[in-house]
Amino acid sequence: MTAANPRPLVSIRGVEKSFGAVRVLQGIDLDVQRGEVVCLLGASGAGKSTLLRAVNHLESIDAGEIWVDGELIGYEPHGSVYRELTPAQAARQRIPIGMVFQRFNLFAHLNVVENIIEAPCGVLGEDRGTARARAVELLERVGLTDKQKAYPAQLSGGQQQRVAIARALAMRPKLMLFDEPTSALDPELVGEVLKVMLDLAADGMTMIVVTHEMSFARQAADRVIFMHDGRVIEQGPPEQFFTNPSHDRTKQFLRSIRHAD
Repeated sequence: MTAANPRPLVSIRGVEKSFGAVRVLQGIDLDVQRGEVVCLLGASGAGKSTLLRAVNHLESIDAGEIWVDGELIGYEPHGSVYRELTPAQAARQRIPIGMVFQRFNLFAHLNVVENIIEAPCGVLGEDRGTARARAVELLERVGLTDKQKAYPAQLSGGQQQRVAIARALAMRPKLMLFDEPTSALDPELVGEVLKVMLDLAADGMTMIVVTHEMSFARQAADRVIFMHDGRVIEQGPPEQFFTNPSHDRTKQFLRSIRHAD
């Protein structure tokens, strides 16, 4: 956090979300500072991915507010009530928020470079030559310079996920969201994706990461947040979180992870 701009990049206040009778998020309050890497941990069903998707309004919320860089996400005030943005308005808000999913979602009919330049050209109106040059730079950054003309079906899962990261970076995001980006990969391919993410963290990219990769959380996170039953029940720097957790549920979770390893 800099003196010039002390406001958090992401500010989440009182966020609630239910699916039917199930309360998935129960009053989440959370700030993410500029340049901070935050890892969300917790068992399946804790609400981690729902919270992440709410940050760029891929998931609506029932109550509360989410602000990114001073802009209210997904809604606009009308008197005493909030009105949800139209899909087109929400899509415009997402432009500076990159997101990488479990599945790679690459366009099968486009080669690697074409996948990367699709949004900068189609959404931002960038010149194709400029966008292509940027794509080549990004492919070098993720270690795939030799795959510019390859199609997704010709790539491994790890390579496809690295292309997906490059595609998100092509939009010059101020915030990157990762929703279990390695969970669909074979174990031997996980490391190549985590290396790219570690490099992004080292370069100062603001990141919120839902992950089961404890080694990544230990190494890259500025703060680890543990969610249980739709609530944040513990948070702190990795050293404190992993070596001296305070909440019994956190201790139980970490014991189960160690036993599985």
